[in-house]
Amino acid sequence: MAIAPPDRRPLVISGPSGVGKGTLYNRLFARHPDTFCLSVSHTTRNPRPGEQNGHHYHFVSMQEFEDLINKDGFVEHAKFGGNRYGTSKMTIEEQTRKGKVVVLDIEMEGVKQIKQSKFDARYIFIAPPSLDALESRLRGRGTETEDSVRKRLEQAHNELKFSQTPGVHDKIIVNDDLDKAYKELEDYVYKPFDS
Repeated sequence: MAIAPPDRRPLVISGPSGVGKGTLYNRLFARHPDTFCLSVSHTTRNPRPGEQNGHHYHFVSMQEFEDLINKDGFVEHAKFGGNRYGTSKMTIEEQTRKGKVVVLDIEMEGVKQIKQSKFDARYIFIAPPSLDALESRLRGRGTETEDSVRKRLEQAHNELKFSQTPGVHDKIIVNDDLDKAYKELEDYVYKPFDS
């Protein structure tokens, strides 16, 4: 039997690329199967090899995406590299009705939009111990070009600055030790309402 947290609101998790967000929430999913689910975003880009519609993304046409914008169907949406990405209100509502706690992995601009929309959620920011540590992680992946590392670090600097804005995040977790950071995440997610 899955034990749901006392607070069932969606979790908006953000933080710089390479900080370990996915590692942390995937551990939460593994430790609490059938309790959490990742919100599946809509996108206008074409599927990559191995990606399945409805599992990795909801792949839609530009027209379908714009229709959803016009119907106020997204809690947030953005454009990257000519493609659009968005988090659908309907997807979150469907999963919540099934008893799941929805986790949204959102970048900074999306967090700003969601905050403006007054969407009722808990906001968690995952921070690196330092920008130097983040740079080491990004370079350690071996998948980034020098230009890409530079852009991601620049963006990380902006995200860290934004995370210090009072009232933006309910919880900031520094991921300097994975087990410690995970415990902090789990403790926060499962904390009683009154604390």
